Amino acid sequence: MPSPPMTVPEPDQPKSLRDPAALAARRALVEAPHIAPLRALARRIAAERGAPVPDPDPLDGGVAARLLLLLETPGPAIFRTGFVSRDNATGTAANLFRFLAEAGIARSDTVIWNAVPWVIHAEGALNRAPRRTELRAAEPYLAPLLDRLPDLAVVVLAGRFAGEARGAITHLRPALPVVDVPHPSPTYVCTAPTVPARIRAGLAEAAVILRTSRQGTS
Repeated sequence: MPSPPMTVPEPDQPKSLRDPAALAARRALVEAPHIAPLRALARRIAAERGAPVPDPDPLDGGVAARLLLLLETPGPAIFRTGFVSRDNATGTAANLFRFLAEAGIARSDTVIWNAVPWVIHAEGALNRAPRRTELRAAEPYLAPLLDRLPDLAVVVLAGRFAGEARGAITHLRPALPVVDVPHPSPTYVCTAPTVPARIRAGLAEAAVILRTSRQGTS
């Protein structure tokens, strides 16, 4: 399985894609083999739904990922970057960057996707939560997504709406561990100290699964 190219250094701070040079460097990696099957799926979904679908970040693990982190729906930042990434210049992405780093989860082990992978709001409009009809419409795309991720050891569902995908994922991969965490948006993270604590606990659990699954195959 191909590994991510590292022709640019991994960012050590969140929101790095607000820098035009960093964004250009990231876009130069989009044809990398470890990303190509996921990009093809994104293009297929975009054509079928008539809406933009961001590419996975080429600095992440792509098809070699062992952890799938499923958010809810692409936010407004993707109109500028075209990526679903922890490096987007948003509060949600910045929180995700920090929480994953704290958990010690390697970028090369992860791929970030959305339960509803296409943009559901108009350009320039505020993002909104997906409707249940949109979640149901997105479910058929989980099977081709998982087919492209043969090395998965764990799925993390971030947020209540992403959590709706648990049943479909369990049906498709019955033995695959699934961990639920709160959504990392600043609005929700700031509601109570228990929210970031639950995110940290869930990602710590996922990190343990990654470590033990690797040990089991060594």
